[in-house]
Amino acid sequence: MTSFPGDQVPPFRPARGMRCNLARPRAIITTALAIGMFCLASACGDLSAELRVAVFDVDVSPPIGSPVAYAPTRKIVDPLSARGIVLLGADRPIVLCAVDYIGIGNGGNAAWRAALADAAGTTPDRVAVHSLHQHDTPRCDFTASDLLAAHHAAARHFDDAHLRKTIARTADSVRAAVTNSQPLTHLGVGHAKVEQVASNRRLLGDDGRVKLMRWSKSSNADAIAAPEGVIDPLVRTVGMFNGETVIAVLTYYATHPQSYYGQGDVTCEFVGLARNARQQALGGALHIHFSGAGGNVAAGKYNDGSAGRRPVLAKRMEAGMQAAWQGIERFAITADDVQWRVQPVALPPGEHLNEASLLAILENPAADPTSRLSAASHLAWLRRCVAGEKIDLTCLKLGSTYLLHMPGELFVEFQLAAAAMRPDDEVCMAAYGDYGPGYIGTEIAYSQGGYETSPRASRVAPEVERVMMDGLRTLLK
Repeated sequence: MTSFPGDQVPPFRPARGMRCNLARPRAIITTALAIGMFCLASACGDLSAELRVAVFDVDVSPPIGSPVAYAPTRKIVDPLSARGIVLLGADRPIVLCAVDYIGIGNGGNAAWRAALADAAGTTPDRVAVHSLHQHDTPRCDFTASDLLAAHHAAARHFDDAHLRKTIARTADSVRAAVTNSQPLTHLGVGHAKVEQVASNRRLLGDDGRVKLMRWSKSSNADAIAAPEGVIDPLVRTVGMFNGETVIAVLTYYATHPQSYYGQGDVTCEFVGLARNARQQALGGALHIHFSGAGGNVAAGKYNDGSAGRRPVLAKRMEAGMQAAWQGIERFAITADDVQWRVQPVALPPGEHLNEASLLAILENPAADPTSRLSAASHLAWLRRCVAGEKIDLTCLKLGSTYLLHMPGELFVEFQLAAAAMRPDDEVCMAAYGDYGPGYIGTEIAYSQGGYETSPRASRVAPEVERVMMDGLRTLLK
């Protein structure tokens, strides 16, 4: 939270659409009266309408031996963090949090939101918690864990005691942060292209079906030679300022964030390394990164899975983030420019989800551990749907900038569609919110084959596209 060296401070510009008439006498008088009223309110201690922001950053690395996605933790290569902001002064507080976990779903997501809401003095519907989806990191799903625990099969996949302590420590950090908030006077917004990182995972044949999966790493010559396919090449950045001082930087980019993984070597991966480097370059101002709608996007065209590729991908991400920062435009912002929008939606469960079949797998001690985990995750989501539980799509509107918060492993087409809905504004999307629904594809993708829309990976039905698109249109009105 210091003035930033090494990167040029972008000049102030009036808010978009604001006409500068201050040369007119009436405008001068009006401005002077407004300033006088503000000073009087300040002297009387009435700063309830002042927009403020607090930042928090907590180490959430698991202990050695604790399960991460595919193996027990054997070492911490790069520390993990839960970091975010609390926005104050625009109705009840708003909390945005990004966690270096593979996924936070169902009861896990609800627990995170409830704890942070309580700490910030707000309600859970004004809290967005997202994972970045690095693969050598923990998963948090208390609903699935409880289902497995009933059959003595949870410890292999979840360390609930550590997870609950982590949530509590993060809540404590939020509580402390609120008491040390700063005025938020300006917003900086920009974007830039990230070169040679993202590529679409689903390579289609002449028949319109998936002929080859490119995954996060690839040594297949055809996969490497194929075009990038449908991606969003832009990293978007939002800077928060107190005058000339940077308080926080938020970035958004759509891709699976792994280079290599699977041995329990915990890391925040190339997106986290790029984020950390940019934070250092800006003198320590907190940098918060969100993974966008990258469910069908990964680095496979540019990543062979070797250890040497991680720093290369990190440098490319860092370069894109730096270019986006250097191109930002700064605008004044007040509490009147802030809106929090919530659109609850009922996502349709996939027809392949059957309680009896899932229970049979879950209750079978001879079943493969991964299959039992999958059955528990499927059943957790199915029961939510049967109970009529809706899931929140939310949007933080900051003037003409829209920050969208979406569930699951969302396809990039949703992010591109959202940007097209407001082509003259900046639309940033964070996916990997509530991880309960798994992959969320476009309707046509469910007829094309491929992993993401298979019964193993996706827990929603093809008509989910219409539900999600209607929700986005409502949020972006």
